[in-house]
Amino acid sequence: MNYSAYLATGKMIALMQSFSKIKVMVHGQETLPEGSIIFVINHFTRIETLLLPYHIYTHTHVPVWSLADHTFFEGPLSSILGKVGAVSTRNPERDRLIVKSLLTGEANWIIFPEGRMVKDKEAVSKPSFFNLRRGGRRSAHTGAATLALRTEFYRKRLRHLLAENPAEAERLRIMFRIDDLAPVLTGKTWIVPINLTYYPLRARENVFSTLASRFSGNISERLREELLTEGTMFFDGVDIDLRFGQAIPAAESLTSSQIRRDIFSQQQINFDDQLASLPAMRREATALMHRFMADIYRMTTVNHDHLFASLLKALPFCKISEEDFRRRVFLLTDLVPDKTLVFCHHSLEIAQVALLTDDRYHKYRDFLDLARETGVVRHEKGFLLRQSANFSADSKFHRIRIDNPLGVAANEVQPLEGLKRQVRWLAWLPEIVIRHQIIEVLLRQAADQFEADYLRFHHSEESKERRVGAPLLLKGSSRKLGIVLVHGLLAAPREVFELATHLHGKGYWVYSVRLRGHGTSPEDLATRVGSDWIESVDIGYAVMSAICTRVVVGGFSFGGGLALDCAVRIPRLAGVFAVSPPFQLQNVSSRFAAAVTTWNKIMDTVHCTGAAKEFIETTSERPQINYARMPVAVLLELLHFMKGLEPRLTDVTVPTLVVQGLKDPVVNSEVTARMFDLIGAADKRYLPLDFSRHGILAGEGSQNVHAEISAFIGRL
Repeated sequence: MNYSAYLATGKMIALMQSFSKIKVMVHGQETLPEGSIIFVINHFTRIETLLLPYHIYTHTHVPVWSLADHTFFEGPLSSILGKVGAVSTRNPERDRLIVKSLLTGEANWIIFPEGRMVKDKEAVSKPSFFNLRRGGRRSAHTGAATLALRTEFYRKRLRHLLAENPAEAERLRIMFRIDDLAPVLTGKTWIVPINLTYYPLRARENVFSTLASRFSGNISERLREELLTEGTMFFDGVDIDLRFGQAIPAAESLTSSQIRRDIFSQQQINFDDQLASLPAMRREATALMHRFMADIYRMTTVNHDHLFASLLKALPFCKISEEDFRRRVFLLTDLVPDKTLVFCHHSLEIAQVALLTDDRYHKYRDFLDLARETGVVRHEKGFLLRQSANFSADSKFHRIRIDNPLGVAANEVQPLEGLKRQVRWLAWLPEIVIRHQIIEVLLRQAADQFEADYLRFHHSEESKERRVGAPLLLKGSSRKLGIVLVHGLLAAPREVFELATHLHGKGYWVYSVRLRGHGTSPEDLATRVGSDWIESVDIGYAVMSAICTRVVVGGFSFGGGLALDCAVRIPRLAGVFAVSPPFQLQNVSSRFAAAVTTWNKIMDTVHCTGAAKEFIETTSERPQINYARMPVAVLLELLHFMKGLEPRLTDVTVPTLVVQGLKDPVVNSEVTARMFDLIGAADKRYLPLDFSRHGILAGEGSQNVHAEISAFIGRL
């Protein structure tokens, strides 16, 4: 094989990948051993045969060749496959070539033991007579294990014969066309399992499939499936998690007395001879195959499709409300980041509360679209109706990636025992228990988040007592309606405590959220952005919606802006109120925030940190609660957030109350009135009050504001 052509072709394919939307994330490469390696990988398509050799070569620095189905060599890709080291399964010299190159260390190999089939993961990883009989499903191929054992068989035999029978050793050297026996004698053969997990796994018509159908006439079903799947990956994007498992030494499987007798035999043994130890070799190869296939399947990188699909399949009934279903999946996401259960896709490493609110990352929406397209569910008035016959992997197992990708996802969870137990447990829990679990998990997450932030960013001279910044839940007497309160910038939940106790006195459940970066120190706040604060509000809404039938969200100052944003994103709110929302600030220093932030970036570039102005000193109406310094970048973030909210105010359709002090020294009341006019709700009220301070939820006259808010909520 031409080594230069191999490298050039690999780099060309890597360059093509860089222009696509495919992202390959590699894990566990640091565990790769020294020696000759057969990489055994799940899946088997052209895209893997092309992409993987060069990706693995960058970590091993040894050429990586692959065994590819003979059909891949039909058509224009055959020459490219040859240059990246692919060898046809119908090549009569394939086994001898593989064993020879592994003996000498000339090349490592990729073999796809699943072949063309998408295997039943449970049947392969837990072999039994009943699994083999059920549905006629074939197990994975043992070829990779057999070749690894044959390689190590001849390596051990050559070592022995050099001392005991040099003539036979020389004959074997010539038979394998080995120039130098030194690397053969010092080497070692390994099997390294690799798991490939794609997310999202989608297949739709694309440029590749359309052109192939138009110009090639009747293309095979296999090729069409690959073009649909891989063309979608190329153009729409896919994350490919490539995870290396623990290396398995082939020599460990050659210890039986039958095999050892053949290894140390003085008789001539040719490559294709039927050995007395063949039955033992086959048993060892089968056991080795089940071992590495179990390793492959246990390394699946779990993503949202796995959770949605496996839970949907495990539900005891075919009908479930969307809200209940999403809550159950959220509880699963709280479990899977525990690496003792599974490996996770990076999208599961971040907070998942959006699953319970506006689904802004489209995880549920994308799943639902796919489930409806493939006939797995029907969607009726907020309920999912599972179509069990269409969801089964049994009927169309050979084309399941096209017909039922969610069946594939559910199938991939089967070997993950810890996760599978959690799925079954959550699928069978009553809805009322699920609600209690949601409340418990979210309150724990909020408390743990605050405690971690407080410990990390605590400033002895500036940080307030914990009770000032801790989120607060006040239990009401009725579950008909609950209220989420959001404090302002630089403040903490204690800022809205007076309003919270007033509303609690009316019998309402009230939850005062803590916006990330608050209640700790300005250095903490300097690290936060709008998405952090949206997530904080969403936690409050998700808690209260699990407790009460209907939810009102309201806030003070920037908290009012966040409350209006919540009403835009979650139109099922019962109502929203905003007190002194900062659509335009009075303080002239805010106008320079963008310029100061730009200046900081310039200073960072020239490493002149002493000139950067990161904080602005502030004078607060409530210094026992508020920070005395404001991060410049956070002020700019507030301005961007409120500017972005303006054109979306027409999407606020729930009953709305806006309260504004006419002589507010912080917020421009005239601009607030103009912004109120943009709100799209038919039921809305603007309440101007004669206050000359910004903080009108506490202090003189605040009882009137509380009463107006309480009356608004009471009408709901």
